[in-house]
Amino acid sequence: MIIEIVILAMIAAFLGLRLYSVLGRRAEHEEEPVPTRFERGETGNAPRQMTTSAVELPNNSREIAGFPPAIEQGLRDISVADRRFDLLSFLEGAKAAYGMVLEAFWRGDKDELRQLCDDDVYQSFSAAIDQREAAGETLDNRLIRIEDTVVHMARLDGRVARVAVRFTADIAAVTRDKEGNVVAGSLNDAIESIDVWTFSRDVNSADPDWLLDETDEG
Repeated sequence: MIIEIVILAMIAAFLGLRLYSVLGRRAEHEEEPVPTRFERGETGNAPRQMTTSAVELPNNSREIAGFPPAIEQGLRDISVADRRFDLLSFLEGAKAAYGMVLEAFWRGDKDELRQLCDDDVYQSFSAAIDQREAAGETLDNRLIRIEDTVVHMARLDGRVARVAVRFTADIAAVTRDKEGNVVAGSLNDAIESIDVWTFSRDVNSADPDWLLDETDEG
């Protein structure tokens, strides 16, 4: 009986040692960190460098989808070149600039126009202001509302982004002579105005502001 107990104890001890050996190795293996494909370094297969077309997707890709192909491609090119470009923010800024430029032109404020326009557009506005002042006329115009704002064109020319926006607005226009008499227009009748303005910006510039560089009637 004692011999059987001794034999059973030896068998139990042997099985216990075997079980500990297996579990011990498994635990040690589970505690070792498994290298990812980004952590293998020189000892493993290095992760591939993703191409620009694979990773540089615009943050606002949903907003720029649905445009005609040429416009959509232009917006995507601009978004890739300028990671700060956001279409919705740009359009809000364009609407604000539209009102600021019109009002500066109407009151003959060349200093403000100088800050908002490139050289060619500024010279055009400045010449019109000089001509108006020489005739002794003033404008008493009012921007009633902007009905619609639509991207008309978008492209990346080298490092210069250009986006044309078509504005549909209601404007009440009055021209007065030097005595203040109305010589044209009426503040009571707003006229629909359609303008296509092109804004540009150097995508490598630290200056985030866009300049008006072309104006056309819609």
